[in-house]
Amino acid sequence: MPDSRQSNGAGGFLLRLPGVYAPQDDTRLLLKALAAEGVRNGARLLDLGSGSGALALGAARLGAEVTAVDLARRAVLATRLNCQLARKRVRVRRGDLFAAVHGERYEVILCNPPYVPSRAPAPSPHRAALAWDAGSDGRAVLDRVCEAAPEALDRGGVLLMVHSALSRPQLSLARLRRAGLHAAVTDRQRVPLGPVLRSRRPWLEQRGMLPPAPPGEPTRPPRADADRGAPGGPTGDTDSGTDADSGTGTDSGDTRNAAPGDGERAVTEELVVIRAQRS
Repeated sequence: MPDSRQSNGAGGFLLRLPGVYAPQDDTRLLLKALAAEGVRNGARLLDLGSGSGALALGAARLGAEVTAVDLARRAVLATRLNCQLARKRVRVRRGDLFAAVHGERYEVILCNPPYVPSRAPAPSPHRAALAWDAGSDGRAVLDRVCEAAPEALDRGGVLLMVHSALSRPQLSLARLRRAGLHAAVTDRQRVPLGPVLRSRRPWLEQRGMLPPAPPGEPTRPPRADADRGAPGGPTGDTDSGTDADSGTGTDSGDTRNAAPGDGERAVTEELVVIRAQRS
C-alpha cells in the first residue's frame, strides 16, 4: 500500500509507494522547463523513467498525449495509480528506456534519469537504488539516453533532461550535438546534498568531484544510501526552496550570481536542465 501522500509540485498530490522516487528539486526543475516549452494540446510526449508519475501528470495536465516508461515494477504501478487517481489518461509501459517504445517518435521527451556516481555495480531492478545509482561517473544511463533520444524525436522535437553537474553536463551536450541536436543548458539550481551524496562525500572528494568539506563541519556521514525517494534524497530536501545560480557556465546565459566558494560547493550540488532539439 502507498505509504505517503505528497505534493508533486504540479498542482496535485501523489501517492508514493515504498522504494519509488518521490518528486524533488530535479522534478520541479523539469516541470518548470516543460511549462516554459509551451507544449501544444495533444502533443506526443514520452516521460522516460516515470518514478511516481509526477512528470507524466504534469504533462497530461498541459494537454499532452503522454506515454510513461519505467523499468521498476513499483514505479510503473505508482504511475498507473496516480494517473488513475488524478483521472488523467496516460499510457504506462514497463521497460528499459526506449526499448519499451521501440520505433515510436515523440514531440517531447522528458527524462530525469539516475545520475548519482556510485562505486557499486548497476543495482538490481528490484532495488530502490535503481532510481539514482549510475556507475562510477554517474553517466551509465545518461550516455544511453543521449545516444538513443535523437531517433525517438520527431523533426523539431525536444528532449528536456535534468541531471547533476557532478555527472558532467558538458559531456551530455557534446554527445547530443554530435547526434545532430541543438543542445544547451537552459536552467541551473544549487540544492543541498541529500543523504546518498552526503554518505558518499569522502569518496567524491577523493575523486575530485566535490571540494573538501569546510573546516569544522562534521565529517561523519549519514546512513549510507538513504532512499532517494525520501525528503532530502541525493538532490536535496523536497522543501529546500534553494534557488541560487552557479554562474559557472556559459550555456545558461545567466550570470546574476558569482560562482560559489568551495565551502558552499562542498555541501550543495548543482542541477542543470538540458534542452536538445532535433532540426
